[in-house]
Amino acid sequence: MKRIGVLTSGGDAPGMNAAIRSIVRCALHEKLEVVGVLRGYDGLINEEIRTMDHASVSNIINRGGTILKTARSAEFMTREGRKRAMDVIRKNKIDGLVLIGGDGTYRGGIALTEEFEIPCIGVPCTIDNDLNGTEATIGSDTAVNTALEAIDKIRDTATSMERIFVVEVMGRESGFIAMQVAVGGGAEDVLIPERKFDVEEMCHDIVEGNIRGKISWIIIVAEGAAKGEAIARQITDFTSLETRVVVLGHVQRGGSPTAQDRILAARLGAEAVGLLLKGESGKAVGVVSDEINIVDFEFAVRKKILETDKIYNLMKILT
Repeated sequence: MKRIGVLTSGGDAPGMNAAIRSIVRCALHEKLEVVGVLRGYDGLINEEIRTMDHASVSNIINRGGTILKTARSAEFMTREGRKRAMDVIRKNKIDGLVLIGGDGTYRGGIALTEEFEIPCIGVPCTIDNDLNGTEATIGSDTAVNTALEAIDKIRDTATSMERIFVVEVMGRESGFIAMQVAVGGGAEDVLIPERKFDVEEMCHDIVEGNIRGKISWIIIVAEGAAKGEAIARQITDFTSLETRVVVLGHVQRGGSPTAQDRILAARLGAEAVGLLLKGESGKAVGVVSDEINIVDFEFAVRKKILETDKIYNLMKILT
């Protein structure tokens, strides 16, 4: 192992830059050459490659986004596209890759390792925290705190103006962010893809609460469970109470990463380099009980089961 490549792929997440920094500097410490691949798998196909040195990653640990840029590559999904990517890997004498991203990124790594036997190690970086083999993914803590800060401000207005607010957060297939901010933000209810919900029953609760003198409500909706606008309309139609909707959207992807995400990125980036040096491939790094945990890509991308009952029941008790 003389030269490794690093890329970020799929949706961006806070802490990607901290992971790049860790990988580059740990690799240089081990006397490896490092190249950065711009724009994920598209950049690999199009040979958008640049040499990385110690200075390349200076002053990026606190920055959101990714200095390597990122993209979702339709071309890489084809055998021909992957073959072109492999030709670029060989041309640039890249002996192994560190892939930073989520399940789509890992599936790309599975294809490269199975079809071309290029060593690949995955670093989990997604705000949804939906990868197996790790209790936390880089970026998820920052995303939750960003959403929570917004919800705290919304609560000020909800209380002052005696209104119902429906807040839509990210999570197409995972209710992780929604559940976390619902409990942390003191929400009255939460709708997530993993749990059946009854809007009419929720509206009955709102009416009963209003009769008792409850003047404001905050309902968190994961985008994969329902659209905030639709839920707000149903609430207004049923209760005749004024309901507003806030869609937090991509603001959750940006911003300076929290200390937890920076430290996690440093640890997992270093571990990824170490695994390549040991000759490992097709593995994903993570943490379980604050200890490094290594799993196969195939296990990492299986649908993660989000435990919802206990935390949902706690949220309802606390409202």
